[in-house]
Parts: sequence; C-alpha cells; structure tokens
Amino acid sequence: MSRREAWLSAGLVFMVALLVRAWAAAQMPFPIPEDATYYWGAARNLVDGHGLTSNALWSYVTPARDASGGWSLGFPRPAFEIWLPLPALLASIPMALTGSSAYGPALLVPVLAGALVPVLAWRIGADVAAERGLAPERARTLALGSGLVAAVWLPLVLPGAVLDSTSPYGVPALAACLLMVRLARRPPTRLLDARVIALGMAIGIAYLSRNEAVWIGLAWLAIAAWSYRGRGVRAVLGPVAVAGLAALLVMSPWLVRSWLTFGSPLPGQAALNAFSLTGYDIFAWADRPTLARYLAVGAGELLGQRATAFGHNLVDVLVVPGFPISLLGLIALPWMGRARALRPLLLLALLTFGATTLLFPVATTWGTFLHASVPPLVLLLVAGLAGLDAGIAAVGRRRGWTRPVAWLGPLFAGFAALLFMSTGIPTYAAQAGGVEVQYAALAGRFAALGDPLDAAVPVISNHPMWVAEANRIRALALPDEPVSSVLEIARTFGARYVVLDGGAGGWPARLATDPDARCLAPVSLPGAGTAPDPFRVYRVACP
Repeated sequence: MSRREAWLSAGLVFMVALLVRAWAAAQMPFPIPEDATYYWGAARNLVDGHGLTSNALWSYVTPARDASGGWSLGFPRPAFEIWLPLPALLASIPMALTGSSAYGPALLVPVLAGALVPVLAWRIGADVAAERGLAPERARTLALGSGLVAAVWLPLVLPGAVLDSTSPYGVPALAACLLMVRLARRPPTRLLDARVIALGMAIGIAYLSRNEAVWIGLAWLAIAAWSYRGRGVRAVLGPVAVAGLAALLVMSPWLVRSWLTFGSPLPGQAALNAFSLTGYDIFAWADRPTLARYLAVGAGELLGQRATAFGHNLVDVLVVPGFPISLLGLIALPWMGRARALRPLLLLALLTFGATTLLFPVATTWGTFLHASVPPLVLLLVAGLAGLDAGIAAVGRRRGWTRPVAWLGPLFAGFAALLFMSTGIPTYAAQAGGVEVQYAALAGRFAALGDPLDAAVPVISNHPMWVAEANRIRALALPDEPVSSVLEIARTFGARYVVLDGGAGGWPARLATDPDARCLAPVSLPGAGTAPDPFRVYRVACP
C-alpha cells in the first residue's frame, strides 16, 4: 500500500479504537481487580508527594530499606517489590497535569496504550496479507479487518479501560514482534542497526510493565538463530547482544532502584511464586512457599495444578472472553501460524503460555497469563481472520463467484465482537461500581461505630488494596494461615481490625474451629442496610 493509504488506515483504526476505549473507560468508577487498585494507589502517592509507595502491604516476603538504613517490613511501604512500575508512572502524568488524584485521569494511559494495540494488529494483518500475496482488495480487507475488529474486541477493549499492566506490556511486545519480522526478512548490515536498538528498547519498555518481557528476549534469540543460521556465530550474537544492551539501558534505572530499595535488582518473590500451592500463598506470613513443601504434595497434585492452569489459560483467558473469534483463530492457527509474519508472535505466545502453565501454574490462575495475553490474542485474531479469508475464497472458487466477498469474514467477526463488548463492558463497570460503593462506605461505618479508621493504623483484610485505596488508609494482607499468624501480624503492625469480604480461603471454617479465634471478637458495623452485610469484621481482642 502507499504511504498515504497506510497512514489513513492506521489513523482510522486508531480513532475507532480510541473512541471505543474512551467510552469503556468513562464507565469505570473504581479500579478492579486489585492490581489496578495498586497501580492507582501508587500513582496517587507519587503525585501527592509521598514517593513511589503503596498503602497496602500485601507481600511479607520482601523487606525494604527503611529510614534508618536497615531492612524491615513497614510503612511507608516502597511500591513494586514484585510488580513493575510503568502503568503507575505513566498514570501519574495526567493526574499531575490535571491536579486530580481521581481514577478518571489515570485511565488516559490505558486508553491511549490500548488504542495502539489495534493499530499494531492492523500492521500485522497487512504483513500476513503481503506474505500470502493476496489481491489488493483482499489484502486491504484483511489488514483493516484485523485492526477494526481488534478495536471492538472485548478482551482487547477491557485492558484499555483498566489501569493495569496488560496494555502497557502488549504495545511494546507487539512492536517487538513486528521488528523481529523485519529483521528476519532483512538482516542488519551493521552492528548498531537502528531496528535492533529499537527492538531492545521495546523489550526494555515491556519489562517495565511485566516480567514476561524475558520471553520476548528469548523469542528474539530463537528468531535470530534460525534466520541467520549459516552466517556464523557473530551474525547471531551481535544483534542479540545489541538488543540486550539496549533493553538493559532502558531497564537499568529501575533495576538500580530495586537493588537499593529491596536488596536485589530482580523480584525475588516472582521465583518463589513458582512453589505456590494456592493463590493465597502470595500473602503468606509464616507458612511461606518452599521447595520441600511444594514437592511434599506429590506428583499427582503437581500434575493437577498444571492441568488446571492449562485449562484456565486456554479457556478462561483466550477462548471464552474472545469467543467466537479466538476459537476460529485456534482452528486456523495450524495453517496460518506458519506465516513468517506471525512467527515471532507465535513463538512469544507459546513461550508465555508454556511458562505460565508449567512454571507458575497456581499464579497464572490469579492473572499471570491474563495480563500478558495481548500478543496471543492478536495472534488468534489475525489467524482467525486470515483463515476466514482463505475459507471464503475457497468457497468462492468452488461456486464460481465473480464478485469479491472477502469482507464477509471481518463483518462476521466485527458483529460478534460488538455484541459481546456491548454487554461485557457495562457488566464489568457495574461490578466496579459495586466494589466502590461497598468499600468506600467502610470509613463511614467505622466512624458510626465510634472508632474511626486511622490513616496510620492498618487494617488486616483479604482485599487489602481495595480497603486501603477506597478509604485512604493502610491495609495488610490476610494470610490463609492459622489465627496465630494474624494475631502476630496485628501485634507487629499495630492493627486492631480484621475485615473479611467473600470466601477468604479457609477463613470461615477456621474461625469456627481455631482455638485462637477467641482473640477475634465479632463486630457489627452500623449501616449494613436491609441486605446481608458483605463484610465480617473482627476486633483483635488479645494483646
């Protein structure tokens, strides 16, 4: 296509995606799930002059350097001992410019980043069309169809309306895959090739959002080794090393901060999460994940974890949210995935899917693969539309059609995407509104009790980030351990209350059988209304 046509096509896709995501973001009153709340809280603290800190202490594994120069757990708590800071850092910019710490300005970041994802999907679709040698009209249809369907596809729209790491990671990950295609097609002729440097910077930016950026680097190593085979070792190692150095340059300020703040440039608990037996292990206080504890459950349980993780990643993350497009993509992938234009994307998707399923089978059911799913989703989208294009063309040849009907595939996919998005976004927004109303009322209910929540006195909760950010107080994660652990946490941090919402793991049964439960006195908060109170509140009654 001409440069003018390319810019017009990309601009059209971007504007549609931007408007859709702005519409979706306008309905989101409060950040859910809790990782979105964490990013928002860290951005608010940064804008308010409290530094890159968090009001919620949810991981007890990693001590931080305190004001005296020692290592301890406590407040103010430096943020991002495990997660990475880019979403919060970017969100702080519009918040600072508008002078508002509300959630609305923070959503400018996912809206803009999310609107870039369909543009990159359009470019990938155009690459596939060019590689397949499609006629101009079919090529335009596949490229524009990929971009416009991505603009309204629920699993790509929702991350563009929520402040989390999904879109900030997905954009540089897709850009890196596009650069790999071009580097594989036309190898660099000099060591400091601009495309290689740009690839490294994309990997570095992706790392500032998610640890899964390591799989982008590994994909580049595999692509370079395959594409430059026969050219000698230097032809492979040179581009890989330059990209690695460029990535390290982008990452280095954060690595230094982590080293100075937490004693290591790498998130130590990320490796520890591989030994989790339940998702609640991330909140562990006394009974922390260990290799011995992990192996003691036996091979059957460990295999079962991976079977559950496989089903979750495939069905809950890819197929159901993106149905029927993702299902069509899975069906077409064995044929369309062979395209060189999709090779880096396919390799990255397989690496990410395999690593989260096999290495982090428990953590992935709590969102690990979900937040790194933009590249696999775009892969399925483009493969599905390319498969529909090939299928329609085959039917047309068999039936002797004389007029092109390639638009039928994107039309069907776009209609299905619009149908699910138009119901999915309002449903999610309603859930967010319910969480906001429920948690923001806690401060008033404690005040009516005669014991107002003190910003300096933390509350223990199974949803610490919602409690902390809805009420601007400090909160501590509730471990799924005996009551003695909770009492120890309360003594260590001076907490007076435990606030439970929902199932909270094994806590309902534990409160009925644990002898130390006598130290948790039930409290009836005023203001529950006529509906059953969603909270169960306990006062720490033992010193």
